Amino acid sequence: MSVPRVADTAQVHPEATVGDGTLVWDLAQVREGAVVGEQCILGRGAYLGPGVVLGDRCKVQNHALVYEPAVLEDGVFVGPAVVLTNDEYPRAVTPTGDLKSHDDWTAVGVVARTGASIGARAVCIAPVTIGRWAMVAAGAVVSRDVPDFALVVGVPARRVGWVGRAGVPLEEVAPGSWRCPSTGETYDERDGVLTGSAA
Repeated sequence: MSVPRVADTAQVHPEATVGDGTLVWDLAQVREGAVVGEQCILGRGAYLGPGVVLGDRCKVQNHALVYEPAVLEDGVFVGPAVVLTNDEYPRAVTPTGDLKSHDDWTAVGVVARTGASIGARAVCIAPVTIGRWAMVAAGAVVSRDVPDFALVVGVPARRVGWVGRAGVPLEEVAPGSWRCPSTGETYDERDGVLTGSAA
C-alpha cells in the first residue's frame, strides 16, 4: 500500500488522519480531527470539516463541501459542488443580535452508508441518512432519509426508482422482483424496502 499523496497547495491539518493510497488534490482542505480512509480521492477545492469521517475508497469530487459531523462509509461518491450541511436552524446571529459562536448551536450531520452516490450540486440537509448503494441525482435537495438502493431526484428529493450496486436502474421482472441489467443481481421489494442477493 502506498502512502498518501497530498498536493503542495492542499491543506491537511496535522491532527487529521489520511489513509494509505489516498490522493488529496490542489486546494483541498482537511480540517483537524478529520479521518480519511485508504485509497480515497479528494478533488480540487474539496472541504472536509473538523471530525468528518470517510471510510475507504471514497471519492469527494471538486469543490464539494462536507461539514462536520458527517460520516461517509466505504465506497461513497460525492459529486462536484455537493453540499452536506450541518446546521438545522442556521442563523448568523443570536436572537439578541450578537454574532453566533461555536457554543450557540449544535452541529448535526449527514450519514452516507456504504456505496451511496450523491450527484453533482446536490444538497443534503442534515440530519439525514443516505442508505446503502442509494443514488441521489444531480441537483437534488435531500431533506429526509433515503432508503437503501433508492434513486431519488428533485426538490425536495423523492424516490423514482431503484438502483443496484452498479448504479444502473433496476428492471422489474415480476411484481416485487427486480433485476440489475448490468450485473444480473436480483432484488426483492417488500413494503418499500429493497433487499438484494447475487444472481
